[in-house]
Amino acid sequence: MPALYGDLITNGTFTDGTTGWWSSDPAMVTLNTPGTGLEATATTDAVILRDAAVGQDNIPLRPGCAYTLSFTARASQPGTTLRVVAGLGADPWTPAVERTVTLDTVHRHYVLPFTSTLATEVGRINFQFGQGTPVTVHLTEVRLTCSTIHEGFYTDPDSNAAKWVRDNPDDPRTAKIAQALVRRPGARWFGNWNTDIATDVDAYVTAAANAGQLPILAAYNMHNRDNGGESSGGATTPAAYRAWIDAFAAGIGDRPALVIVEPDSLAQLGNLPTNAARTERLDLVAYAAQTLAACPMARAYLDGGNATWIRPQVMAERLAAAGIRQSAGFAIGVANFDATDISCTYGKQVTAELEARGISGARFVIDTARNGNGAMDENGQHVDYCNPAGRRLGVPSSLGVGGAEYLLWIKVPGDSDGSCGIGEGINAGTFSPYLAERLIDGR
Repeated sequence: MPALYGDLITNGTFTDGTTGWWSSDPAMVTLNTPGTGLEATATTDAVILRDAAVGQDNIPLRPGCAYTLSFTARASQPGTTLRVVAGLGADPWTPAVERTVTLDTVHRHYVLPFTSTLATEVGRINFQFGQGTPVTVHLTEVRLTCSTIHEGFYTDPDSNAAKWVRDNPDDPRTAKIAQALVRRPGARWFGNWNTDIATDVDAYVTAAANAGQLPILAAYNMHNRDNGGESSGGATTPAAYRAWIDAFAAGIGDRPALVIVEPDSLAQLGNLPTNAARTERLDLVAYAAQTLAACPMARAYLDGGNATWIRPQVMAERLAAAGIRQSAGFAIGVANFDATDISCTYGKQVTAELEARGISGARFVIDTARNGNGAMDENGQHVDYCNPAGRRLGVPSSLGVGGAEYLLWIKVPGDSDGSCGIGEGINAGTFSPYLAERLIDGR
């Protein structure tokens, strides 16, 4: 069955009248669309709920896939019963979800998550409200979504933490790490360790789509990555990087994904040795932005450093030069520790600087994987970026606050920043149960 994503309902706000919708016997229900949604009125002839119904056909449903059915409704009289059904559109009419709610005279928004047991491309959604008495149901904002934020972020079943837990079932730290880390959705990082990037990205995004959830990916293969630092490596030439990001985007295809584009690449721009190298770096990030923009359901965020690294006006200049007009926005605090409120302030400052340059609508996301205690030590000094002590897990991946679009676990908690700090001897990107437990306990 073909994969379908996003909103599966046609004309869910009824701005196009009743286009795409049907109703039951007109002797039992009449429809009106005054411009504020649908007014469906049941007559006294509609004695039981299904006598008065409005619905939509040709809804695709995939078995084992997560969906969210949501709508806003009220009724002309309190205590009105509304039954909502999504399922097969023909005999035996098997439901994938069936819920009964009681409407008041004030609009309320209802959210009904479910996992489908059905495989059909001709499913049906319908609202039933026969009461045996005249009643009008006001309905709008009808959505049935799949693989969006409403169904949740995808949890990597093969994260470094998950692999460690599977390999160490008898370790006394296993239960703690499984509870605090393994079950949490976060980003999977892709780089030069992936021998077939298109295949690897495709497999990961496919798994997320099959779960009906939204994957978070970090593209981390910039030419001269980390400028020779702890995470050095990446594509061997600019041409190799362009080919790599082409394959990365091909792996995503038409599926949903959030992509964090090349952490540190723009923040480290000033550390490159020549103007030619800096221009080359901007061109490569811009190429990634342009390439990912061609993926219709991907949202790409160029890395924007962190709140205490690059001044907002400088970062805005770099983001503008690197093609942020073609991206959803920028990411803040990737693999760093600044508190969420500090990062939000920085994000708003960068956004204002972008708007001053004629670039409006840029959003920002914040890495909250390790910022639970912020970035200050007990003496009020800013901690080093590389495996500092006393840090803690932050808010799990979720909708944003304070102006942020999303809070995301981008850096993988427990993965070392390099052989430094309390991770001396642990190479960058290597999972350490010692580092993981320190983050869980906040010490």
